[in-house]
Amino acid sequence: MRITLFEPDIAGNVGTILRLGACLGVGVDLIEPMGFPWGDRALRRAGMDYADVAEVSRHADWNAFQATAGRIVLATTRGAVQLWDAAFAADDVLLLGSEGRGVPGEVHAAVALRVAIPMRPGVRSLNVAVAAGMIAGEMMRQTRSTSPANGG
Repeated sequence: MRITLFEPDIAGNVGTILRLGACLGVGVDLIEPMGFPWGDRALRRAGMDYADVAEVSRHADWNAFQATAGRIVLATTRGAVQLWDAAFAADDVLLLGSEGRGVPGEVHAAVALRVAIPMRPGVRSLNVAVAAGMIAGEMMRQTRSTSPANGG
């Protein structure tokens, strides 16, 4: 399993997701361009010392990333499948869109599975890092994946 961010806008969210990936033993892919310079103070502050132990791959654009990815699962508010009804595989790649724009239509159409986190009516969306944690946790639960530090 990997977590991928499509053209992220907010360094603090990327830092938080790097920390999540480091703690869970899950690699993180970043699809550029990003809305901030790599190494931004907010990225370091949010990722703390975990950013140094996270496995990070940067990709020049969507096409460069897509050429390296297996089955892509998109987190979206327009998901076709509710998170609790989705079936995940251990080698799935979780894709989260830009905080301000999501993903373009061609990316939405190219993924294998679109998943929505059930939310109450009238709310727009969760923070991207919160969504990443929720979905990654469910993916790990289903596949019984665990962090390498915990023997998995």
